[in-house]
Amino acid sequence: MSDTLEPMIHEDQLPGSEKKLDPKPHWEPRYPGSGRLTDKVALITGADSGIGRAVAALFAREGADVAILYLCEHEDAAKTRQIVEQEGRRAITVAGDVGDKAFCERAVRQAVDQLGRLDVLVNNAAEQHHDDEIRDITEDQLKRTFQTNIFGYFFMVQAARPH
Repeated sequence: MSDTLEPMIHEDQLPGSEKKLDPKPHWEPRYPGSGRLTDKVALITGADSGIGRAVAALFAREGADVAILYLCEHEDAAKTRQIVEQEGRRAITVAGDVGDKAFCERAVRQAVDQLGRLDVLVNNAAEQHHDDEIRDITEDQLKRTFQTNIFGYFFMVQAARPH
């Protein structure tokens, strides 16, 4: 078995598409921005939906350009990009697995190259494998959870720290 596990991707598992949810999560900013992040650049993992999308929308409203990192939900990421751009800010989308150290390094480099700098890192990407019985959670599921939720956060900080 490899040290880095492949994402378990199909709709009955992870990551899932926000556009298919009913009811939809609330992400819309409810206040005018005050410019607190004017001309800053934020990299947000898991920014294609949910909390990550809300953070991207609010950071853009506050004046930040945003690198939207996500695993594989391209339509959701495109929607988040559209939201950021509607706030008058620049956005890029970068697909990949934060549990892969090399991806984290490439993503940070792409954000800096395309957006000019990096001021804020939001480690938001996470996964969990729900089961009614803890004994049913497999070793692969547990390893995959730690690969994303622990190693991914560490790898992103390592990659972003020099900036």
